[in-house]
Amino acid sequence: MSDTHENTTKAPAHETPTAAPVDPDGDPVKRKYEMVFGGVIALFAAILALNELASGKYGDDELQLNSEKTSAYLWYQSKGIKSTLVEGQRDLLRAMIEGGAVGPDKAPALQKQVAALDQKIGRYEKEKDEILRGSAAVGKDNWRQEVGGELGKVVGVTAIEARLDQLGRAGDRFDLATLLFQVGLVLGAIGIIMSQERMKRLFLAGLCFMGVAGTTCWLMALRMAGFF
Repeated sequence: MSDTHENTTKAPAHETPTAAPVDPDGDPVKRKYEMVFGGVIALFAAILALNELASGKYGDDELQLNSEKTSAYLWYQSKGIKSTLVEGQRDLLRAMIEGGAVGPDKAPALQKQVAALDQKIGRYEKEKDEILRGSAAVGKDNWRQEVGGELGKVVGVTAIEARLDQLGRAGDRFDLATLLFQVGLVLGAIGIIMSQERMKRLFLAGLCFMGVAGTTCWLMALRMAGFF
């Protein structure tokens, strides 16, 4: 009876102890990659935000320049219409003088009017040239148009078109940079949830490659836009 009781009390000493649960978040490799991914993603996300800010700013400039270009073309066309009307008046007076429709006593007065109309036409042509090429291109002696009450402030249509082309190419680079950054951030998000270290390294490399490529496109776009 005593032997049976002794065996019963000693039995628990032979049981295997229960192992403590393993915390997956305590894996040092996983924690290291999470910190690396987080830092790289935060860096390229910040550059993406700057890229979007610059893209919006220069996009607004492009819209404003398109409006100025339309206004300049309307201004140029109005000068052309005025010049055409004056040319018609001049040609009519010349025809009257050459055809003998007026007497010899009135011919000198009409010739003076023809000369005045020629000067007016010449002025319109200089004004059109200044609108087309700009005050800086035509020189101070050919300034005819006032902007804000001052001469020499006309920005030519050709200069506006050149700036628009510049901003258009810069805008394409901004868009490409946005695409590269977004693809990189997606790769980073996938890399965080990967369990194999080899796959984490692969997606980290993809994130860094896309981020560097996006940063390069962003800097090129800023240069094209004239930021530096």
